[in-house]
Amino acid sequence: MPFGLSEAPATFQCVMNIIFAGCTRTFVLVFMVDILVFSQDLEAHTNHLQQVFTILREHQLYVKLSKCSFAQQQLEYLGHIISDKRVATDPTKTEAMAQWPMPTNVTELRCFLGLTGYYRKFVQHYGMIAKPLTNLLKKKAFQWATEAQTAFDLLKKAMTSMHELTLPDFSKPICIETDACDSGIGAVLTQEGHHVAYYNKSLGPAKQKLSIYEKEFLAIIMAVERWRSYMCRGPFVIKTDHQSLCHLETQALTSELQKNAITKLIGLQFQSQYKRGEDNKAADALSRVGHVFALPAGSVGQLVWLQEILNLYEVDCKAQHLLHKLVINPDEEPEFCLENGLLKHQGRIWVGANAGLHMKII
Repeated sequence: MPFGLSEAPATFQCVMNIIFAGCTRTFVLVFMVDILVFSQDLEAHTNHLQQVFTILREHQLYVKLSKCSFAQQQLEYLGHIISDKRVATDPTKTEAMAQWPMPTNVTELRCFLGLTGYYRKFVQHYGMIAKPLTNLLKKKAFQWATEAQTAFDLLKKAMTSMHELTLPDFSKPICIETDACDSGIGAVLTQEGHHVAYYNKSLGPAKQKLSIYEKEFLAIIMAVERWRSYMCRGPFVIKTDHQSLCHLETQALTSELQKNAITKLIGLQFQSQYKRGEDNKAADALSRVGHVFALPAGSVGQLVWLQEILNLYEVDCKAQHLLHKLVINPDEEPEFCLENGLLKHQGRIWVGANAGLHMKII
C-alpha cells in the first residue's frame, strides 16, 4: 500500500482485524502495528505466539525482532502499563497532563480533553469534573472564567492521582455499585472490593426531571448496558443506596421507564442489595463538583436553611477546597464526608464560617 493515502490506516487496521478475527480478544489485541499476545502461563504463551507467527507468515506480514518483547510480566501498551493483576496509566502521559498550559482557544481545549478523555475510565466522576470545560466547546461559547479554571485545575489533579484498575477474574463474583443525583449518575464495577471500571454520565434536561427513584433505576440500567459483556458471563450483584430498588425482580411496574428498562435485565442472573449511602463512597457524590450542589429530587420538605448552606458553599473557599478533595478521594479528609452534597464533620453538617447562618440555626 502506498504511503500517504488518507484511508491507509483504516484499511490496514481492517486487514489486521480480518486476519486475527479468530483470536482477537481471546489471546490477541491488535491496534495497527502494535500486537499484544497475552496468556495464562508460559506454555500457553508459546502456543499463542506460534499461532500469531503462522497467521503473519500466511499473509506475508513480518515483524522486526528488535521491536519485539517476549514473555513479559509487565509492559506498556497504548499508553497503559499492564501487568498480570493491574492496569495503570503511563506516568509520562500523566506528567504531560499535569504540565498542560491553560487553553486559550477551543482547539487547545479539545487537545487537552482528548488526552484526558482517553484515561477517563481511571477517573471517578470524570464527566462531571470536565463538564464546565466541555460546555466551552459549544459554538461561540468559549469564555474562560473562574468555573472553567477550577475545573481545569481539578481535572489535572484528578489525572495525576488516578487509581489502578484490577483486571477482572471471571471465576470470581462481580458487583455493580450505582448512585444517582439531580444532574448525573455514577457506577463502579468491583470484584472482591477492588475497582475494575468506572462509569459516569451527566443527565440532560429531560432526565433531570425524573424522580430520584427513576434516576437510581436509570443508573442501574445504564451501568448494566455499559458492562453487559461482563454481566452475561454469570451471576452478579447490584448494590444501590435506594432501598426500594432491592426488589427489582418482584416489584410492580407502574411507569413506562420501568417497563422499558426492566427488559434490559431479562436473561441476566443478578441479585439486588441495599448499601447505605455512607458506605457507597465509590459511586456517591457524582455531581458534587464545582458550583452545582443540589438536594435530591425526591426529598420533600427539606429545611430551607439546608439550601442556604449549599448556596454558601459556592462562595466559601474552604468549602470549595474540601469538596474538590473529597470528590477525587473521599478518604483524603478523614474527619469530613460528603452526603447529598452537604459537607459533614464528624457526622454533623458543616456550615462554614458564616456568622449570619450560625445565628439562624441557633
